[in-house]
Amino acid sequence: MQQPSSLQDTISINNLLLTVPLYTGAIWPKPPGQAALQPVLISLSIPHNISSTASTDDLSHTINYSLLCSILRESLNDKIHPLESLEDLSARIFDLLLLRSGLDALIPFFDQVHLKVIQSRAPLNCKAVGVASTATTSSGSSWSIGHVKQVIEDLECSTIIGVNACEREERQTVQVNISIERWDSGIQRGNWVDFRHLTRKLHEKIGTSSYQTLEALTSYIAEETLRHLWIAEPDHVQTPPLVTIKAAKPSAIIFASSSEIEIHRTYADYPYILAAEMKMGLGDPALVVHTVALALGSNIGDRFYNIELALRMLEAPQAFLESKDANAIVSVVDTSFMYESAPMYVTDQPTFINCACMIETNLAPFELLKLLKMIETTVGRVPSIRNGPRAVDLDIVLYDSVVIDTRSAPRKELDDLEGELMVPHPRLAEREFVLRPLNDMIPDFMHPLLQKSVSALLAAVPATTPPMHKVIPFPQCPLPANNTFPHTSVDVVPHTLTHWVFPSSASIQKRHRTSRHTHVMATLNTTPDSFSDGATHNTFPTALKYAEDAIAAGASILDVGGYSTRPGAAFIDAEEEIGRVGPCIAAIRAANPQLLISVDTFRPEVARAAISAGANCINDVYAFTGQGSYPFLAQIAGACMSEMKSIAREFAVPVVLMHSRGDAGSNKDYDAYGYAGPGRAVVEAVRIELGEKVDLIVKGKGGIRRWFVIVDPGVGFSKTLEGNLEVLRDAASITADLQIGSDKRRRNILSGYPQLIGASRKSFLGVILEQSAGRKTEPKERGWATAAAVACAVQQGAVVVRVHDTREMSDVVQVANALW
Repeated sequence: MQQPSSLQDTISINNLLLTVPLYTGAIWPKPPGQAALQPVLISLSIPHNISSTASTDDLSHTINYSLLCSILRESLNDKIHPLESLEDLSARIFDLLLLRSGLDALIPFFDQVHLKVIQSRAPLNCKAVGVASTATTSSGSSWSIGHVKQVIEDLECSTIIGVNACEREERQTVQVNISIERWDSGIQRGNWVDFRHLTRKLHEKIGTSSYQTLEALTSYIAEETLRHLWIAEPDHVQTPPLVTIKAAKPSAIIFASSSEIEIHRTYADYPYILAAEMKMGLGDPALVVHTVALALGSNIGDRFYNIELALRMLEAPQAFLESKDANAIVSVVDTSFMYESAPMYVTDQPTFINCACMIETNLAPFELLKLLKMIETTVGRVPSIRNGPRAVDLDIVLYDSVVIDTRSAPRKELDDLEGELMVPHPRLAEREFVLRPLNDMIPDFMHPLLQKSVSALLAAVPATTPPMHKVIPFPQCPLPANNTFPHTSVDVVPHTLTHWVFPSSASIQKRHRTSRHTHVMATLNTTPDSFSDGATHNTFPTALKYAEDAIAAGASILDVGGYSTRPGAAFIDAEEEIGRVGPCIAAIRAANPQLLISVDTFRPEVARAAISAGANCINDVYAFTGQGSYPFLAQIAGACMSEMKSIAREFAVPVVLMHSRGDAGSNKDYDAYGYAGPGRAVVEAVRIELGEKVDLIVKGKGGIRRWFVIVDPGVGFSKTLEGNLEVLRDAASITADLQIGSDKRRRNILSGYPQLIGASRKSFLGVILEQSAGRKTEPKERGWATAAAVACAVQQGAVVVRVHDTREMSDVVQVANALW
């Protein structure tokens, strides 16, 4: 009776020690073409039914493993024909055992052999390397491989690894075990592993790394192993390898032998590995989408216009690529804040506007570089001295985690890279004006050469003098009626009316002396039922007079609203709201061409009408999610958010996004955030709830530029008296760079965003006055109370405060600005 294959008997020979001549693998390398005798351990496992031998106790019915060992020793110790690799040795053994050369009379026929070959004395820094494989034959005239595993055992590396400060003071040993498995790919020459090269490379890479977690280091080892295999293998059509990495820290835990991570990875887990081939023009460029970091800068002309135009052209690659590739994809999926910085290297030139963006693209590095150069030329860059003035400059800073250097020997200096491509950008580590924008988006990204995170690189850069400041540009609206725009493939880009400058959080922390300035937003309600000034400014004459007085008092921006958000306010439809704000904004714009105007609305159609009338900012109390979207439901808010994002992008206008929970007087329970500690739950809620909305608005295809977003913590909306005070007294922490969340800690999404705070005449101020002084007040009687709140907002770093009594509050802001 034939045995089931899964229950077959086996005869094994374990760790047969042989000495064989090898061209590769000696501890110390030999000259080319010279072989070295090497000890190897051979293990065989042969399926064979032993029933006859068991019943007869006759050796002739089984495999004589003593004889088999002798045959292997004699056949493989062939100094005339040295072996090229362990894979070559495996193939030689399969030829010997499965093709039956000279074995017919000595050993019974068998059709399958499991083989493991281990070289225990090479290469350096690891215990052993080996190849395990299974071969089968059906005729005895040829054999085929079904599975191959190449292994590196106990590669020991000394590196900096650990989260705790004490762990990062000294290097510690990490033990790494690697297996590379293939199916249906044989052990052909193209799939041989150069163990010496791979172990040397990994030993160097691990030794210069500086990860905090073993998980990150293990993933990095897998990535580097796969990159080596991709470059080394000529035929990528075959079944891709599966790499298994085990990384252990023997010194991690006092009462355990080690901590260990095991992962399994393929090319699909690191798609950017393919880019190294694609940059040389090989492979299908549409095979994978890459994540790329670009740096943008401008210091000639309308700098903000230049950058916005470049970004819009970037997303229309078919129109600007010489190849006119219809399948080309470029999507801006994230942007940094925008910064004003002093020129570097060549200092006798205008200040720069700098920013960065993350894109997803199927363009290979050189095709992307060509697109960027074409955009630079089209926007208006003209040849200049190196690091000199330019209308726009676009650089590939990072391309996945690929390292690209096209310089041929002798290598050009870094100041002479015309026509070359180096990624990561060679001067990245010294440029704050690149690192700071990158830190806004990818602070934890590890530099593939320096093995330091973006945040660590930024921390190591000396602070510039003068320090970098963030900026918010405001466009000219409405667009001129006779506007001609030469680039038909992209939307019209409005020119810039003005911009606000405010210090980055880093410059405050380093205690630079900065010209910090909090702006005043004057509030103009065209509604008959506003909580504070209903029916006061809802006619053209009164509205125009208010605008003139606000300008004279020092207001930087006028916020025009046509729909009251107070609890119990009357419902009006979008058409009526447009009728209130549209003509009012148009009249104010005609009388005051340089005035910044914001429209206070949550309706896309109202926002579009207001911008078309002259508004150049959107102030939305529901943060693009629409009225009645609490709790936040994507299916309810999605359409509103999509339309509002589209409008804001089309006109390149700043947006104020406020924290709210529907009706201003409801939903005041923040117990879910009690883990943050006493007096911190509401602030934590603002960070998380508003942060989630901001992330949806800024990130992904079609997102708003980060530099256009101003956040509003929503004082007076869905918060108790204590909750409002908590927000006011700790507003700076809402946008601080810190960890948030309870179980899964993560970086604060709102980190670095400018804040608008609007506490003017709010009811919670009246509650304080009534509780403290026993005096009930109308909104217009809360001027002094508002002044205290405004002063606090300035002290907390608000970029803009929204007020009603413009002249008085401007005085408060001026003094508070001088103080803080």
